[in-house]
Amino acid sequence: MIKNNLYREKLLDKRWLLKRDIILKRDNYRCMICGSQNNLVVHHKQYHYSKILNRFYDPWNYQDKYLVTLCESCHKRGHELYNVPTFEI
Repeated sequence: MIKNNLYREKLLDKRWLLKRDIILKRDNYRCMICGSQNNLVVHHKQYHYSKILNRFYDPWNYQDKYLVTLCESCHKRGHELYNVPTFEI
């Protein structure tokens, strides 16, 4: 998972908050693994890295199909078990 202060700041950006709301609504405000409605996060199924810009895409610049609603517990467990793939674009 991408971890740095700049990325965390981007998660407070109004563009991410809007995209997050779209995904939560699409997924009926439920974790897509366990069905919980508590402590929901929007998870990136993969990360995209721009060779031209030499940086990762902003979190809101992903197609909806690459985002999914998870509860914090399922999200944490997933990151412990799997690495999120990164694709150079």
